[in-house]
Amino acid sequence: MTYQLQNRLGFKLSRLSRIMQSRLGADLAAHGLTRLKWCVLASVEMEHLNTPSELADNIGIARPAMSRLLKAMTKDGLIERRLNTEDGRARQIMVTTRGKQKVATCWPLVQANQDHFLNKLSADQHDSLNEALRLMIRDEAGTFDDI
Repeated sequence: MTYQLQNRLGFKLSRLSRIMQSRLGADLAAHGLTRLKWCVLASVEMEHLNTPSELADNIGIARPAMSRLLKAMTKDGLIERRLNTEDGRARQIMVTTRGKQKVATCWPLVQANQDHFLNKLSADQHDSLNEALRLMIRDEAGTFDDI
């Protein structure tokens, strides 16, 4: 049986993920954001998700982790949490003016990070990669508390 760590799919995906996250994290840190804070801001501002549950599901983290993240982002002045007018118990997340400025400033950095890697692929390779990843992720459950 042959085993070569660097030829394993999990190794390659993990390494690429760490490289992409590290590049993006450095760009965002210069603007006082983490990747997760960016994900929340983008999910609310650009994808129009506005409840803690929707955000946790979209980002793929557990609800307690999302709660801690939202608390920190509220303290940082990036978001506001308001009571839902239709259901007084539910909370809606809104991006503050400061948060909107961070989205406007950091969106080009996020796009540039993705473009850096996608420009290494042809359009067909990009489509094939997206389809392969979609198939591999399908029917797999899980959230991550340690992101």
